[in-house]
Amino acid sequence: MRNTNALLTAAFAFWALGATAQTNGKLEGHIGNAKGQALEAVTITLLSAKDSSQVKVTTTDGKGNFAFDHLSNGSYLILASSIGYDPAYSSAVELSAAHPAGAIAPVQLQPASASLATVAVVARKPLIEVKADRTIVNVDASPSNAGSTAMDVLEKSPGITLDKDDNISLKGKQGVTVMIDNKPTYLSASQLASYLKSLPASAIDQIEIMSNPSAKYDAAGNSGIINIKTKKNKLKGFNGNVNLTQTQGVYPKPSGSVNLNYRNGKVNLFLNGGYAHWEGFEDLHITRKYLDGDAAKTVNSIFMQESQGRFISPEGNLKIGMDYYWTQKTTVGFVVSGNINPETDRQTSHIQLMDPHYTIDSVVNSPSVNKTNWKNGSINLNLRHQYDSTGRELTADLDYVRYGSVSNQNFDNQTYSPGMDLLSEDILTGHLPSTINIYTFKSDYTHPFRKTLKLEAGVKFSYVNTDNTADYYNLVGGQEQVDTTKTNRFKYKENINAAYVNLSKTIKKWTIQLGLRAENTNYSGHQLGNGISVINRDSSFSKSYINLFPTTYISYELNNKNTFSVNYGRRIDRPAYQDLNPFLFFLDQYTYQAGNPYLQPQYTNNVELSHTYNHFLTTTLNYSYTSNFFSQTFQQSGQATIIRNGNIGSRQNAGIAVSAQVPVTKWWTTVLYGNLNWNKFAGMLYGDNINISATTFLFNMNNQFSFPGGWNAELSGFYRTRGVEGQVLIDPLGQATSAISKKVLKDKGSIKVSFKDMLYTNSPKGTIDFQQTEASFRNRHDSRVVAFTFTYNFGKPLKGIGNRHNEGGSTEEQGRVKSGGH
Repeated sequence: MRNTNALLTAAFAFWALGATAQTNGKLEGHIGNAKGQALEAVTITLLSAKDSSQVKVTTTDGKGNFAFDHLSNGSYLILASSIGYDPAYSSAVELSAAHPAGAIAPVQLQPASASLATVAVVARKPLIEVKADRTIVNVDASPSNAGSTAMDVLEKSPGITLDKDDNISLKGKQGVTVMIDNKPTYLSASQLASYLKSLPASAIDQIEIMSNPSAKYDAAGNSGIINIKTKKNKLKGFNGNVNLTQTQGVYPKPSGSVNLNYRNGKVNLFLNGGYAHWEGFEDLHITRKYLDGDAAKTVNSIFMQESQGRFISPEGNLKIGMDYYWTQKTTVGFVVSGNINPETDRQTSHIQLMDPHYTIDSVVNSPSVNKTNWKNGSINLNLRHQYDSTGRELTADLDYVRYGSVSNQNFDNQTYSPGMDLLSEDILTGHLPSTINIYTFKSDYTHPFRKTLKLEAGVKFSYVNTDNTADYYNLVGGQEQVDTTKTNRFKYKENINAAYVNLSKTIKKWTIQLGLRAENTNYSGHQLGNGISVINRDSSFSKSYINLFPTTYISYELNNKNTFSVNYGRRIDRPAYQDLNPFLFFLDQYTYQAGNPYLQPQYTNNVELSHTYNHFLTTTLNYSYTSNFFSQTFQQSGQATIIRNGNIGSRQNAGIAVSAQVPVTKWWTTVLYGNLNWNKFAGMLYGDNINISATTFLFNMNNQFSFPGGWNAELSGFYRTRGVEGQVLIDPLGQATSAISKKVLKDKGSIKVSFKDMLYTNSPKGTIDFQQTEASFRNRHDSRVVAFTFTYNFGKPLKGIGNRHNEGGSTEEQGRVKSGGH
């Protein structure tokens, strides 16, 4: 840590020295509309005329004027953009030692073609835009994103929070569906976190945040969708970027990625690859008090556990694709991608079993090793046909995805007397292979009838089959004997057929979008049993049902400073495929996980009302009601705890969110986000009534500093008060992060140093009360880290970006796959 502090001190001293170097060039200009009226809060992006790279960003004042100071000699032009207007470029202006000051010719913005009303929330280059059905984060609009990762950008985005395991929540609700280019990520939540930490922000064009997605998207995910749209270069020639990061906490976490693109004539080739080697630790402390069933809830025994874990998780991913521009109107393409993750997780648990007076009855030591090899691959074939220049088009995607994993487990449970005499030793080994195959086809059609009316329609078909085997053995006298109480096999098949229609219409200041999606679900499960045990008998189940999911979006622009919108949508959450698997997965002798083949989908009705004021302040009220709500549950079986997902009952969620992006000065922008969220869970679980509610406040602040000479800095943090997650009450937690970056190598490269969780406060702890058990826990992990990042762009600059359609259609199915990683 002493060396880390020295490096940070040197970096900040170097930054302070470099920030004093300034040049004298200056450019001024004026922006108005077609009527000659001055336009306020127009985003002005200063570009280098040589390669169109971004230099600075500012906004117009109340008189429509803008100015850029401290410019180097060279040729510049501007890009003016504002919601409700088409973007416009100026002519180039040359600055030199003889003519250090220049004026941009007045620019007039023309009204944009009517579409879903969009309101800019932020004063910079529309860094954040709010549409009727989504919020868009334009990554390049923030200079401080240079050298950042996708995870860094997400962490700063409005409404998004990360928990102790980097799981993503949106407006206080977990279970968010994350997509890359509208395609599934092929990763679990933990593997997704590793991938996002290796994906450079420079490779991302936009992030779309949809808390209530339209009918065009799968109805799955009551918490919404986050779609990360990566850049696709349409310029001819070869270009790309390389990202190298060394992250150091208690253990090292090196990572790197490369993004390559080549286009010549009708062919566009691209490759994205990344590797991350994650090492970390987890210290978990659990106390359980077992109670009598009487009204006094007398404590009859106490369980105290200390677990130390160490994981090593190397992860590699590769995506290769091609677009072939068959004609000017028709493009076909393919994308092949894969991911490997051989992880090793070692745990050592020290457990003390005590009487009500804390006198030790026995001690259990449980070392365990779990080695899992994850492999998945996918192929996507896609087509896009544009009928004319009005936007009428047809797209189609055919996807195949395969997940495979093999887990080898070893548990050694050693029981000792209070005097540490060995009483018994039980050794259990497990071999758990699993495969998941996903097949999907989808097609979408868009037809604008007039400038103010648009129709969208589409269909989707998916088929999924899974095969899971659990072979457990007890080691007796050095020989393995089949454990018939745990050995089992489970097969699951699912077919979903869907169709949707969307209609959007603009009427003066009103924008209305109505949608309806129908989904027909058919599934069956077969637990084969082992032919020996009376516990794991052969059994099967099946079910078919049809659901309708309506969506409505209404937006009204009162004037140029006030816009109101309201939306409604119905959503479904289906269980992850592994959560339907009834197998036992041992964590230690007294804690294990199990699936639930009878787990039912949950349904959520969402309503949101939002108001945007003066292009920078957005206030949102939201309410949702979830029926048949399922969550992680805790069941007591003797002195062991079984963790499985179960249908609890209902959940109500209500909140108010306020976000603002304030340009404090030309070089300092503050992004503020606050969310007051209320959750209530009610129902019946394992014979006990559940009625838990809590109000949680989340505050997030991000300060971005932009200085001359290519220097940028950040200081950010969040704080969350006590909250509830099903049966679990989580105590308050927070995190502070700082970063500094410098553009190098003629602005083609950047160097960044960041310090995450500086105060080491992101350590969850809380309580869990269930049945005749009162439990508390606290958890520490490798969250305080320093990262050194180098990013280099080569070839032609990433400009003229446009995402060609290679999005795929298996998003919802892959989002329900759980796989490994940390």
